[in-house]
Amino acid sequence: MKNSKSTLPDLVFKGIENHPGGLFLSTKRNGAWHDMSLDDFKNKAKYLALGLYELGVRPGDKVSIHSENSTEWMLSDLAILSIGAANVPIYTTQPGEQIKYILENSDTVVHIVSSDELFSETKPLIKSVKSVKAVISIHGSKHKKLRKFQDVIENGKKLNEKEPNLFEELREKVDPEDLATLIYTSGTTGLPKGVMLTHNNIATNVEASFDKLPFNLEDARGENILSFLPMSHIFERMIEYIYIKMGCRIYYIETVDEIRDDMQYIKPYFFASVPRLLEKIHTGVKVKGQEMSGLKKNLYYWAIYLTEEYDPEHPPSGISAIKHKIADKLIYSKIRELFGGNLFGIVSGGAALSPEVFRFLNAIGLICIQGYGLTETSPVITVQTKGAMRIGSSGKPIRDVEVKIADDGEILTRGPHIMKGYYKNAEQTKEVMTEDGWFKTGDIGKIDEDGYLFITDRKKSMFKLSTGKYVSPQNVENQIAGSGFVEQVVVIGYQKKFCSALIVPAYDNVLKRLKREGFEPEKPYSRDERIRKLIQQEVDKANKHLSPWETVKKFVLLEEPFTIDNGELTPTMKVKRSVVLEKFKEEIDSMYGEE
Repeated sequence: MKNSKSTLPDLVFKGIENHPGGLFLSTKRNGAWHDMSLDDFKNKAKYLALGLYELGVRPGDKVSIHSENSTEWMLSDLAILSIGAANVPIYTTQPGEQIKYILENSDTVVHIVSSDELFSETKPLIKSVKSVKAVISIHGSKHKKLRKFQDVIENGKKLNEKEPNLFEELREKVDPEDLATLIYTSGTTGLPKGVMLTHNNIATNVEASFDKLPFNLEDARGENILSFLPMSHIFERMIEYIYIKMGCRIYYIETVDEIRDDMQYIKPYFFASVPRLLEKIHTGVKVKGQEMSGLKKNLYYWAIYLTEEYDPEHPPSGISAIKHKIADKLIYSKIRELFGGNLFGIVSGGAALSPEVFRFLNAIGLICIQGYGLTETSPVITVQTKGAMRIGSSGKPIRDVEVKIADDGEILTRGPHIMKGYYKNAEQTKEVMTEDGWFKTGDIGKIDEDGYLFITDRKKSMFKLSTGKYVSPQNVENQIAGSGFVEQVVVIGYQKKFCSALIVPAYDNVLKRLKREGFEPEKPYSRDERIRKLIQQEVDKANKHLSPWETVKKFVLLEEPFTIDNGELTPTMKVKRSVVLEKFKEEIDSMYGEE
C-alpha cells in the first residue's frame, strides 16, 4: 500500500484542481510572452515523463536541468518526479567546471539544457561525463547530438498511445521517502555539496508553509504571480508548488532589469524576493524625492520618514493612524502603482531584510513577511505571519518543526524538513547532525520570550578583533547598506584592531545627488573626493547605531560591484567572503598599514 504521506506529483496534481482553468504558466522570451494553458501543461507533463522513460530514465536515476526559469523548467521537474527519478537543478550562472563536477558526482543520466548557446559553453566538459546518455535542448537543436524537447514529448505521446496506463502506474510507485532532488549548494568555499531532499521533506514544508500564508485561498485563486528567483534554488521551487496549490497563474520574467515593466504587465498579487531587490526598490523610492521641489518634495519625504516609525505588529492608532491614512492616500498608493497596482504581498528570504526596508514595505500597504531556512531544511524553518510580524525576527517555527539554540549560540532544528544527507558524503553529513537528529544550521541566533527567532549572523562569518571583541559583520553591513548611496558593503576586521570596509557606492544615486549640488565627478569615481566625502557621511550615520568596537574606522571605495560572474557572489547573491578577502587583499592591507 502506498505511503499516506504526499509525493510532490500528488501535491501538484491535487493543487491543479484549485486552478480556475485557462492560462496556467507564461514565460517571457526575447521580449514576448509565451502562454500555456492548464490542460496543455497537464498533457505535456505526462508525455514528457513518458518521453524520459522511453529514453531509459528509471526510478532512482538523476536528470539535471540547466535552464533559466520557464514553463519548460516546471514541466521537466514534474515529469522527472512523476517517474520516480530525481531532479538535479543547475544555475545558469554556475561555472563550467562546477557543472561537470555536479553531473559526475550526481551520476546524471539525462541532461536538460535551455538552449544551444548555454550548451555550447559546457559542451566540451559534458562530453567527458560518462554517465550522461542523452542531452535534451528546450529551444533549438543546432548540435546534431542534442535531442529536441518537443521530440521527447512526441515520443512520450506515442508511448502513451501504446500503454495508456503506464504514466499512472509509474506515479503510483513513487514513494514519499524517495529522493526528489539533489541540490548542490554553491557555498562560499570549496566544491558544492549535493543536498538530498525527499518528496516528503519538501511536501511537508509546502503544506506547513501554506498554513502560514497571509491571505486565504479564495482571495488568491486565479491571481497572477511573478517569478524571478532561480528555480534551481529550493526557496523559489518550494514556493512555486505553493502557488500551484493556491490556484495561481505564474509568470516567469526574462531579466530582473525589466522587472518594473513586467510588473505593469503582470500586475502580480504576490512574489518571492531576496533582500537585495527590495533594498534597491526602497533606495529608488527614497532617491525619487530628490527630483521634486518645494511643498511636493516636503510632503513626499514626510510620508517616507513616517515609514521609519511603522511597526506592523503594533499598527498606528489615534493621531498616528490619521497621519498614516493621509500619507497613504497622497503618497503610498502611488508607490504601490509601481508594483502593478494589484500587489498584496511579498515574502523575503535568503538573507536578513533590514528593519528599515521591512518597515517601509509594510507601511506603504504591502504585506512583507520574512522567512528563514536553508537548502538542507527544504527550506523553511520559521516564517512570519500576518499579525505576528516582530521587527528583526524571522518569525516562529512552522508546523512540526523544532528549533533550539545551542550553548554556543548556534541555531539547531529538527523535524520532517531535514535533508536525508549530503550525497556520497557521510563525513560532512555527520558534521552537521547531532546524534539525536538536530541539524546544525551554522547560523547564530536567539529566541525571545514569545518564541520569535532572531538570526544575528553566520557562525563562520563572525570574527574577533585583536582587542578580543567579537563582531557580527552582517549587523554592521546592514546598517551601512541602509543608505541609498551604498550598493554593496563587506566588513573586515578579523584579528585587526578595528573594523574596516570595502564599499561599492550606488553610483547612479551618488552622481544625481552631486550634480544637483553643482559638482561633476570624474572617473575613476572610486577616487573622487566628493564621492568619498558623501559615503563618509553615510558611514558616520551608520556608526551611531553600532557599538564602539563595531564602528567602521576606514573604508575603500570600489569601482565595480561584486558579481556572480566574477566569482564574488554565490548564485543566491551572497558574498563569498574568502574570495573577496583574497581578491582585494591589497586594498584591505592599505587600510591597516603597519598594524
